[in-house]
Amino acid sequence: LKEKGNDAFREGDYGVAVQRYTEGLEKLRDKQELYTNRAQAYMKMHEYEKAIGDCEWALKCNEKCIKAYFLMGKAHLALKHYSESRQCYEKILLIDPQKESLFKDCMNEVNLEEKRMRDEERAMKELQSGKLAALSIKELLHKLDRPDQNILYYTGGIRLLTGAVKDCTEQTLFRTNNGFSILKDNEVVRRGFCAERKNTAEVDLSVSLLCLWRAVCAGNEENQRLLLTYPDVNAELPKLLSSGVPEIQKETLALISLYSENENGRRLLIRHQDLTKWLQILMTFVNSTDARASSAMNILSDLTEEERFKTQCRVLLSTGVLPLFTQMLTSAKLVNQAALARCIGIMGNLCADAVIRMQMAECKECWQACLKLVDECFDVSTPKYQECLFAVLGLMMNLLLESNVIIQCFAVDISGRCVSLLREKDGRIVTRAIGVLSRILPASSSAVEEVVKGGVVKKMIKFLKAGGQITSNYGIKTLSICTRSNRQAQEDLVKSDKNFSVLLKLLESEDEMTVGNAAFCLGQCLVVPGAATSLLNSNVVMILLKHAGGDATRTAVQENAAIALGKLCVAEPRHIVQLRKLNGLAILNSSMKYVHSI
Repeated sequence: LKEKGNDAFREGDYGVAVQRYTEGLEKLRDKQELYTNRAQAYMKMHEYEKAIGDCEWALKCNEKCIKAYFLMGKAHLALKHYSESRQCYEKILLIDPQKESLFKDCMNEVNLEEKRMRDEERAMKELQSGKLAALSIKELLHKLDRPDQNILYYTGGIRLLTGAVKDCTEQTLFRTNNGFSILKDNEVVRRGFCAERKNTAEVDLSVSLLCLWRAVCAGNEENQRLLLTYPDVNAELPKLLSSGVPEIQKETLALISLYSENENGRRLLIRHQDLTKWLQILMTFVNSTDARASSAMNILSDLTEEERFKTQCRVLLSTGVLPLFTQMLTSAKLVNQAALARCIGIMGNLCADAVIRMQMAECKECWQACLKLVDECFDVSTPKYQECLFAVLGLMMNLLLESNVIIQCFAVDISGRCVSLLREKDGRIVTRAIGVLSRILPASSSAVEEVVKGGVVKKMIKFLKAGGQITSNYGIKTLSICTRSNRQAQEDLVKSDKNFSVLLKLLESEDEMTVGNAAFCLGQCLVVPGAATSLLNSNVVMILLKHAGGDATRTAVQENAAIALGKLCVAEPRHIVQLRKLNGLAILNSSMKYVHSI
C-alpha cells in the first residue's frame, strides 16, 4: 500500500495517495513513513493542519524523525505560524548537527516569507491611505499595460517607473501589482528585449528594463527570487552578457552583482541559471578596458565561494575555459592587466576543486602560458604586471598539488624561472617563487641538479636568515629536497650556513613542519667531513633530544630528529659525552625505531 501510495503521489494524484497511505495505517498504526508520506500528500492538497497532525503521529513513532519536523515546519510556514516553523527546524539541528545547511536554508525561507508578508501589509496600508509614491507605482504600471504602443512609449514609461522606485514599499507594490509580468504580457517589450541583433531603440529598452529590475531588486530578496522565475529573463541573461553592446553588458553585470554579493542571491542564481558557461563568458571581460572588467571579476570572485558553481565549472573547463584562459595569459600585454591578475587568482581559487585542479594541471598549454607570462615579467616591471606575476605563481603553487607527467616535463623550466625570480625586489613574489620551488623540485631530479648548480642553496640560506614564517617554511622545504640526494647541495649548505646557525635556529621554531625539515637537512649534511665536528660547542644535542623524545603531532619531527642525532654521534663520537650528560641514551635508544639506516 505504501508503494501504491508513492506511485499515486509521483503521478500527482494526491487524493488517491492519501487513501492508500490511510489504508496502510489501518493495518500498521506505528509506521512513521506512512504518516510522513501522507503528510506530504496533504501538503500538496494545501491541507496543512492535517499534515501537521500526521507529523505529530510520526514523531510519536520516532521522536527523532527529521522528515516529520521538516514537513511540519513547511506546514506551519504555509499557515504563517513563523515561530512554530522555526522551532521545527531548530529541532532538526538538535537531532543532527550535520544538517546545518538544510537548517540555514529553511530558516532563511521562514525569514524571507515573514518579511514578505510584513512588506506587503505595509505597502497595502500606504496605498489605501492614498500616499502619492504608492499611487504613482500603480498608475505607471497601469499605463505600461496599454498594448501595441510604440517601443519608445514603453522605454519612457519604464524609466519613469524606475525613478519612482525609492524604497521597499515601492518595490513591494511593483511586485504585488504584477510589475514583473511586463516581459511576459507585453509583446512589444518582450520582442525588443529578446531581439538577437538590437537596433538603437531596442538597446534603450533593454537598458531601461535592466535598470528597472536593478531598482526593484536592490536589497529585496523576494523580488530577486521572483525575477529569476521568468523563463525569458533566465534565457536572456547570458545572451545579454555576450551581446557585445557595452551599455547592455554594464547594466546586466550590475543586476547580476545584486545577486552575487550575498549568499542567498548566489543560491538563487545557482538554482535558476545554468552557470556552466558563465566562467567563460565573464572571463572575456578581461579584454574590457572599462569598469565592466572589474564588475565581471567581482561576480566571478563571489560565485567561486559556492561549491555548486565550482561543480558546474567542470563541464566546459577543458573545451571552453582553458583555451580562453591560456590565450589571455599569452597576450597579457594586450588585456586589462588588473582584471587579468584577478582572473588568474580566481582560477587559482577554483583549484580547490580537485577535478578542476587535475584538468588544469594536465593542460600542457596552460603551463606554457604561465611560463610565457613569467618571461614577459622580466621585461615589463610595471605594478600591474607584477600583480599578474604574483597571481600566476599562486596558481602554479596550487596546480603543483597534483603530480603528473606534464609537470615532470616542465620541472626544469619552472624551477629555472623561479631561481631567476629570487632577484625580484617584491618580497611577495620572492616568497611565492620559493613556494613553487618547494613543490616542483620533488617532481624531477634533473630540476634539483640544475637549481643546485645555479646556487639555490646559498640563496635559500640568505632568505632563511632574513626570517619570515611563510618564506622559512618554503625555503627549508626546498633545502630538504635538494639535500636529500644531492651531495653538492649538502656541501653547499655546510659552506653557506657556518656552524649550522640557521638550521639550529629553525630547529627551535614553533612550526612542526619547519622543525621536521630542518632536522632532515641537518641529518643529510652530517655526511660532509667536518660537519659534525663544527657542532661540538653548540646545543644541538639538547635540541635534537628534545624533538626525538617529544610528542609532536607530526611523527616526521621525532623521526628526523632521531636520525640526525644518531648520525651526529656516529660522525663525531664526542657528541655522545653530551648525550650522556643529558641522560639522552635511553631516549635515543627508544627513538631508534625511527632510524632505518644511519
